[in-house]
Amino acid sequence: MNLPFRNAQWYALAIIVFAADQAAKSDIDMTTPLGWSREVTSFFNLVHVLNPGAAFSFLAGAGGWQRWFFLAIALAVSAWLVWLLLRPLRKLECLSYCLILGGALSNGFDRAVRGHVIDYLDFHLHGWHWPAFNIADMAIVGGAVALVLQTLLSAENSAAANESR
Repeated sequence: MNLPFRNAQWYALAIIVFAADQAAKSDIDMTTPLGWSREVTSFFNLVHVLNPGAAFSFLAGAGGWQRWFFLAIALAVSAWLVWLLLRPLRKLECLSYCLILGGALSNGFDRAVRGHVIDYLDFHLHGWHWPAFNIADMAIVGGAVALVLQTLLSAENSAAANESR
């Protein structure tokens, strides 16, 4: 179990995710024009695209209100995650929450400062492109996967404990 504020590395992880994503976004924004693309491998490009919506450009063309809506969600989720991190947690839960926190804060920062999220990672196969994304998105998905894994492990441990009784 993690005791509140005793493991600063968890908070540092959220800061590292935020800083790495913002550094990459700033580099892409300052050194490449919008719409730029560079082939890195046969299945991966670096790109410079903007996403005013959410995942898969959800509500991207909604007229501008979605910027504030998604920013409010990012701030609310971030506050909730900080509150959760004050409680005693397992290490995998801390990892999950801090990855999601760092990603939510970085994409929220983009919405607040830039008005949109900068995406720069583009994977493709035979002309089919996965929607472009960024480090913050990877951290959010990685945190969610780790949280599901923690839930499955907890359920498995609980079932094993019940069987041994």
